[in-house]
Amino acid sequence: MFTSQNYNIVSAPKKALFNWSSGKDSALALYKILQNPDFKIEYLLTSVNEKYQRISMHGVRVELLEAQAKSIGLPLKIMQIPEMPTMEVYEEVMTKTLTELKNEGITHSVFGDIFLEDLRKYREDKLAEMGFEGVFPIWKIPTKDLIQEFIRLGFKTVVVCVNERYLDKSFVGRIIDQDFINDLPENVDVCGENGEFHTFCYDGPIFSKPINFEIGEIVYRKYEKPEKEDSSDTACDTSASDAFDFGFWYCDLI
Repeated sequence: MFTSQNYNIVSAPKKALFNWSSGKDSALALYKILQNPDFKIEYLLTSVNEKYQRISMHGVRVELLEAQAKSIGLPLKIMQIPEMPTMEVYEEVMTKTLTELKNEGITHSVFGDIFLEDLRKYREDKLAEMGFEGVFPIWKIPTKDLIQEFIRLGFKTVVVCVNERYLDKSFVGRIIDQDFINDLPENVDVCGENGEFHTFCYDGPIFSKPINFEIGEIVYRKYEKPEKEDSSDTACDTSASDAFDFGFWYCDLI
């Protein structure tokens, strides 16, 4: 015999992918979303330069990316992207990838963006076309608060790329700590949200064990402006008129 009882209906968590850059903002956003029972992260998704087999913009070797995913304990899905791809090419690869993931029941895409409104709108518009929703766990949290929380939680990260528009060679290869933060010029966001610098996160509460690496060669790279294609149509941020006047310092991790 059945008796009437009040049941709490618990909905199944939404299947989501996490857009993993390998850096600190991704690490903190992943930390937060993993604590949210409304979502279940199925994959880490990372764009890789198919020519050099390094993470796009960060320049980190695929082997270290794979080591991160293994330590985190989530499957890694890599998108192979040409160097300096046009928006058309980038979106073709992304559409193909999202279509495959949608067929697995994934409905949400998680990002570590903080305050770039145009970027968020672009992501949400493109996702909506595919039937996905965007999730932004650290959105609009002041970056000064985020970086302090990141350090307080025990995360550790090394700077792997700096834009010489904002920072000189001395900043690349440094561990982000209070001294690093104090040394940043006033016009540089402490999280590098404007593209001032990029990082590789190698330890913290999301990792089962630290990622082993050594500091390798520090190299300078400057990208040439495409001769035929409109540079504003590339998947990288080259909208500024002097975007190609500045180069980048990279620290190779081995």
